[in-house]
Amino acid sequence: MDYFDRFAIPHPSPAIYASMVAIGLTVIAIVAGLTYFKKWGYLWREWLTTVDHKRIGIMYLISALLMLFRGGVDAIMLRAQLAVPDNKLLDAQHYNEVFSTHGVVMIMFMAMPFIMALMNYVVPLQIGARDVAFPRLNALSFWLFFAGAMLFNISFVIGGSPDAGWTSYFPLAGNEFSQSVGTNYYMIALQISGIGTLMTGINFITTILKMRAPGMTLMKMPMFTWSSLIANVIIVFAFPVLTVALAMGTMDRLFGTHFFTTTNGGMDMLWANLFWVWGHPEVYILILPAFGIYSEVISTFARRNLYGYKSMVASMVIISLLSFLVWVHHFFTMGQGALTNSIFSITTMAIAVPTGVKIFNWLFTLWKGKIEITTPMLYSLLFIPLFTLGGVTGVMLAMSAADYQYHNTMFLVAHFHNVIIPGVVFAMLAGLTYYWPKMFGFMLNEKLGKWAAWLLSIGFLLAFMPMYITGLDGQARRMYTYSESTGFGPLNMVSFIGAAIMAIGFVVIVYNIYYSTRYASRDIGSDPWNARTLEWATHSPVPEYNFAIVPQVDSAEAFWDAKKNGQELCKGEFEKIHMPNNSGVPFILGFIIFFAWGFSFVFAMWIPLIIATIGIFACLAYRSFEQDHGRYISVEEVKKTEAKLGGMQK
Repeated sequence: MDYFDRFAIPHPSPAIYASMVAIGLTVIAIVAGLTYFKKWGYLWREWLTTVDHKRIGIMYLISALLMLFRGGVDAIMLRAQLAVPDNKLLDAQHYNEVFSTHGVVMIMFMAMPFIMALMNYVVPLQIGARDVAFPRLNALSFWLFFAGAMLFNISFVIGGSPDAGWTSYFPLAGNEFSQSVGTNYYMIALQISGIGTLMTGINFITTILKMRAPGMTLMKMPMFTWSSLIANVIIVFAFPVLTVALAMGTMDRLFGTHFFTTTNGGMDMLWANLFWVWGHPEVYILILPAFGIYSEVISTFARRNLYGYKSMVASMVIISLLSFLVWVHHFFTMGQGALTNSIFSITTMAIAVPTGVKIFNWLFTLWKGKIEITTPMLYSLLFIPLFTLGGVTGVMLAMSAADYQYHNTMFLVAHFHNVIIPGVVFAMLAGLTYYWPKMFGFMLNEKLGKWAAWLLSIGFLLAFMPMYITGLDGQARRMYTYSESTGFGPLNMVSFIGAAIMAIGFVVIVYNIYYSTRYASRDIGSDPWNARTLEWATHSPVPEYNFAIVPQVDSAEAFWDAKKNGQELCKGEFEKIHMPNNSGVPFILGFIIFFAWGFSFVFAMWIPLIIATIGIFACLAYRSFEQDHGRYISVEEVKKTEAKLGGMQK
């Protein structure tokens, strides 16, 4: 019995028991469905073993949407708890667990895979490549991310959720104050997922620099590809810092070291520094690809080329550099002195300048444009004022003296969401709608899409604007309740209503996907938006090899110019196409073995951990000695596919 006691939930509740039952029934239903419809072979051949960047992108997308649901449920619980004074919906412990997991799920397991989904699907198409540079590494990256996400998400039903906040500050995250295995889950799950993200960064830098179509120089690349390149450079520099910090935190918790303790030579502020040296660049890892999406959408539906291309690129490079020079603004109140605070206050304000340049570039692109209000364009237009408000409050927080009032209040919560929701979530929904026909061969319903956009925007304003006021009035974040005498009740009820409206908006998106899947026309052609960039020069949905003939790029908008001038974009004759073979090793190594390795580490089960470690090295050795040079798609097969899809796109 002692063995099973370690897996028990330290703070059980009826909701958690209901979740256990729901998870069990869901697993049974999935297994039964796959067995009944005889889809195990299809699942293994087409998805679990795939190295196709497009299918990997779709799997990232599915994961992101699932995690959006999980994080959204947490958010509704938080707002419901604070909707009225002295509420008993959640106790203090459960509230700690919910806001801790909400932050991690939304940043690491929703926003990141959403960006990786679009990056995986779109970037190789935008640069005219047939795949990424390292297809198997790409598959391994996804399965490592997925293993980390699933490991983190089982914590609340096996062993208990993390409860030290999404930043997991020490000494609160140490064994003395976080005695359950919840923080172990945090350390190990983020480590596994982070390794996958680091691999993605290396892969996409190589892909963009080495696999562009003939004639596509760096300054002819689409803006989303530029933003992806810079975001992946940030990943390569920032994520090793997180890796080291998590390793040190794991050793403190499992092996009794003293990196982050307040005794025996430890330094708890070391964690805060290492976390935010990664954490603030992470914000720009999320926001820069979002800026790239907005650039593509605004340019397409303003029917104009993007204004100030070179300044857009330069501003992203400057943002990437400054992103590593602002981390101390996250702890202005923690005692590092006036000089240090002043320096980081200035660098924080400075980063608003290149961001402002981008806002004006989008506005100038819209000026005199023939604007068409589609769902992606609506998200983009709503983004500009909402994100600008978040940026202005960010400059307020950058003033170190004023931050003594703003810090650790709901004002800060409002600011962060004011940046992330319009800046990242709206961009991902715009990108999802924009690229949906390219992924699946049909369009999402425009009327439902616009309803969702307006519901999310109205709900967002109602949910977060009141927090600025209650924050300035002194409502602290991370507090699970408050008394009626504070006067916070009415505005918190408004916030809850806003969160509920946002939830309805996401329900409309889910219904839109269902409705469009059943009823949308499949006869939409390859370029339903009349777009400008290279990914629209191939079929929708995209064949395995992307382009039957690799396009020749002669300008920054080669596809648009070819359409406008009647030129031929893909010149030459069909040739056999080399493609990589599918492989089960990334799934076995990245998901099965690393999941077992992480689970064993969380519970300090050393024998299973050693076995899993041997399995990791066995997979690496197998791959090292494997002779697999891929395969060729014959000219006849290419011609047959092109004819089936409607003829070669020129």
